Amino acid sequence: MKSLFPHSATTRDVTVRVSVSFLPEQSEPGKGRWFWAYHVRIENGGRSDIQLISREWTIVDGRGGRHEVMGEGVVGEQPVIEPGAAFDYVSGCPLSTPTGYMEGRYHMVGADGRAFAVTIPRFPLTAPAVAT
Repeated sequence: MKSLFPHSATTRDVTVRVSVSFLPEQSEPGKGRWFWAYHVRIENGGRSDIQLISREWTIVDGRGGRHEVMGEGVVGEQPVIEPGAAFDYVSGCPLSTPTGYMEGRYHMVGADGRAFAVTIPRFPLTAPAVAT
């Protein structure tokens, strides 16, 4: 059985899981635009609350072009995740090539006030081959 979240990484009892889907209805290959949606689940396997403060993404297209994205929170939120709980969100990524990948990290703060970074696993952005 294929995992719902095939890409995962665990840092300090926090597991980040990612699944990605190509969206042909939002892509226009003839105009050099491909679009993916990605679903992220952040699981707190620790014993105290954590809060996601900010994110850092590296997006690399099929030509090796790198784009760095940094910002507060995710999807307009800075969620507090209780022990044993998870936070899910869905976002999207356009590229000018039919392949690429994303990876990054979340900056968290623990209940003790200490900041730490959590790895977002690298996941591929691959459009299915289109018959011509």
